[in-house]
Amino acid sequence: MANSEFDTIAAISTPVGEGGISIIRISGEEALPIAQVVFKGKDLSKVDSHTINYGHVIDPGTQTEVDEVMASVMLAPKTYTKEDIVEINCHGGLVATNQILQLLLSHGARLAEPGEFTKRAFLNGRIDLSQAEAVMDLIRAKTDKSMKVALNQLDGNLSRLIRQLRQDILDVLAQVEVNIDYPEYDAVEEMTTKLLQEKAAELQKLIKQLLNSAKQGKVLREGLATAIIGRPNVGKSSLLNNLLHEDKAIVTDIAGTTRDVIEDYVNVNGVPLKLIDTAGIRETTDQIEAIGVERSRQAIDTADLVLLLLNNSEALTDEDRGLIADTADVKRIIILNKTDLLEQLDHQELFSLVNEDDVIETSILNDQGMDQLAKRISDLFFGEGIETNSNNVMVTNARHIGLLNQADAALGDVQQGIAAGLPVDLVQIDMTRSWELLGEITGDSYQDELLDQLFSQFCLGK
Repeated sequence: MANSEFDTIAAISTPVGEGGISIIRISGEEALPIAQVVFKGKDLSKVDSHTINYGHVIDPGTQTEVDEVMASVMLAPKTYTKEDIVEINCHGGLVATNQILQLLLSHGARLAEPGEFTKRAFLNGRIDLSQAEAVMDLIRAKTDKSMKVALNQLDGNLSRLIRQLRQDILDVLAQVEVNIDYPEYDAVEEMTTKLLQEKAAELQKLIKQLLNSAKQGKVLREGLATAIIGRPNVGKSSLLNNLLHEDKAIVTDIAGTTRDVIEDYVNVNGVPLKLIDTAGIRETTDQIEAIGVERSRQAIDTADLVLLLLNNSEALTDEDRGLIADTADVKRIIILNKTDLLEQLDHQELFSLVNEDDVIETSILNDQGMDQLAKRISDLFFGEGIETNSNNVMVTNARHIGLLNQADAALGDVQQGIAAGLPVDLVQIDMTRSWELLGEITGDSYQDELLDQLFSQFCLGK
């Protein structure tokens, strides 16, 4: 990212398109003077902080009116970026919004890069790196559960826990240094190694508690990759449409209608599902359909959950049996569909191939059995509720999970080093390494390349 220490940035903070209002945000030392150049109304430099002021935006060059607006003034340091901020609320629409932004850019502001407002909030000490990532998680939250987890992280609960762990490590390292500096006591080395070993074990236990919540946390943050599979015309597209509450997939009685993989997100009892509606799996000579069938088989390998549909009004086929075998080692739910029609499927044969508890009977057309299906999905991943530790913290971020695993490994190296009789100063290196790794979670230690990568994933204007 460009140097953000001195310049003033501006960007549109609302989605592009027609709407009730649009918001153009300006942040930096020159935010008020730049806004005042195009604002006709009160003198923004003299109004109270955190007030909203009626006026018009004009083109200073032609003195023509661009739009009727409200200008919010927020003075540092009590702002999102801890800099002076002006937010211009104009009528929603492409033309007026872009004209106002261009006027601000032509009078001294620079177009903000993706995530640059949040990056300034981090660099100016208002939030740490894990809280900055929680901002994006909150924006992208797909269910109420994922939103609550993001809010928890944004409130700093994870940050406080990580900083406490780092402080515990620092206290141990300080004690080790004291013991090394005063070696005249006979038992000093034994005392030091015991201290390191006990603290490493204690910290490992806390980190493992955090990591225990990671699987659920990743599901809430990224969604559960869910493949809907089955032979042609068993109701896969009908299931997708039912869960989405819209007719996204074409539904006909003609087998092979779905030729490609269709993806979408849906909230099922608080669990975000990334639904993958696949082409019906069967032997085919149609080249295009064959490509879809192959992609369907690949979806089974990459899915977190497989919803395997069978047709209750037809006898089991070799293709059904093959799909049952192919999904035996993955987390799955067998959906016995079309129970409103005459039963032709041999249940005794089916239950000899699958666990009866894994089967949900439905008539998707009549919306029967869908509540039971939703509950089964939720129970599979959150049957005992959301797992958190004593500090009510859940880890959701893949970067955090990776760093916690590395810190756990470093603490394991501490204990192995002590068991192998390594000198204290070498063991101390691994303890220090765990402290540094935990610091990368909150951004207490970081590289500029990491910041650029993280904030480039943010939307423009945030």
